[in-house]
Amino acid sequence: MFNKVISSPLVKVPARYGAIAGLLCIICLITLFYIGKSPFLIDPYKDFRIPLFGVLIFFCIKEIRDFYTGGMLKMWEGMSAGMLFLAVTAIVAAIGILIFGTIKPAFVTDYIAEFTEQIRGLDESSVKQIGKDTLESSLKALPGTTIGDLASLYVWQTFVTGFFISVIISVILRRQPKPE
Repeated sequence: MFNKVISSPLVKVPARYGAIAGLLCIICLITLFYIGKSPFLIDPYKDFRIPLFGVLIFFCIKEIRDFYTGGMLKMWEGMSAGMLFLAVTAIVAAIGILIFGTIKPAFVTDYIAEFTEQIRGLDESSVKQIGKDTLESSLKALPGTTIGDLASLYVWQTFVTGFFISVIISVILRRQPKPE
């Protein structure tokens, strides 16, 4: 039973695309680190995962629809494929972050330094909007940040970003059989 589920195209295809996306995420994270910008402090609208997920989820769901389901794709199939894609991507990227952060401790210390500098550089209107107490508690908690915290943050961001992309692409690519 388990072997049948694992060999299903609804599992194999998203797992393959997810592994590719996870490796590309690791490469992008390491590249950004060596460029000098902490990958965790990039503005959400500049996040490289948005186009990456858009393209790879599109091709993943399209492959399932065109080659394995006879041109018909239900919404739940597209969403299942998208969520499995995100799970595999998040796991591969988190493992890569943990390994790289263990090998290169400056990955975490640079993040802490840049984030501290970013918080302290906020203007008064931003401080009022966020709340001075919230910023102070964030600054106190920041030195205790670990590589595990960064990996879990990346997993969370991956699911939040990718969920909406999965919904949109599943709606675009779904094809239901016409009722007779």
